[in-house]
Amino acid sequence: MNAPASPLAGKAALVTGGGQGVGRGIALALASRGAAVAVSGRTEAKLKAVVDEIGERGGQALAVVGDVGDRADVERMVAETVRVLGSLDILVNNAQSSAQSPLEETTPAEVDLAYRSGPLATLAAMQAALPHLRARGGGSIVNFGSSAALDGQRGFASYAMAKEAIRGLTRVAATEWGPYGIRVNTICPLSLSPAADAYLQARPDQHAKLLAEVPLGRLGDPEADIGRAVAALVSDDLGYLTGATLVLEGGRTLLA
Repeated sequence: MNAPASPLAGKAALVTGGGQGVGRGIALALASRGAAVAVSGRTEAKLKAVVDEIGERGGQALAVVGDVGDRADVERMVAETVRVLGSLDILVNNAQSSAQSPLEETTPAEVDLAYRSGPLATLAAMQAALPHLRARGGGSIVNFGSSAALDGQRGFASYAMAKEAIRGLTRVAATEWGPYGIRVNTICPLSLSPAADAYLQARPDQHAKLLAEVPLGRLGDPEADIGRAVAALVSDDLGYLTGATLVLEGGRTLLA
């Protein structure tokens, strides 16, 4: 039997941080497989550009402006997605803000920023989405971790703390919400993005070192490598996978 041309047809998705980088790539990949996609973020112009791009490809998309660091905004974004798209089947918690400092210089304000935009935002979105996912008889949630936490990367204390909190939250949700047919997984990506590009351009030696550590010899493409993986993860093809951490880094980080 041939696989359906649009494996996510009839599904509705919300992608946070969808205006650029990895979030944009995920939104494009989900839409190309038939999902109606709400893209959220703080900058309306970026969101509208992604919505227009999806529309030019023949897909359906919605821009929802909001700040994931504000719980009321998160709840409103979920509600607006359901109101306009009619349902919610897929939630991708991609948005994250952070400031990098050596561990001994990490401030409470930096930790607060990382947690408000990361695990607390992820928790808020998951809780807001739960009634809608249950009403649909199940669904899929994809959260984002980082190899900065897996490897203990220097200078990323607050970010690593937040990302490991998200992985812990993912595992608890997979256990508690599995009986509802809701799958919850984490992805740790190594991908091109405006933030990553700016960081590495300012550190050419580190960029070269990073590429040398990747067996596949390149950084991932936001749509082709990360977005398509997310689309596969939320599809029925991986319907028996939950509570997992998928490391999409071209082989750089290997988990036992």
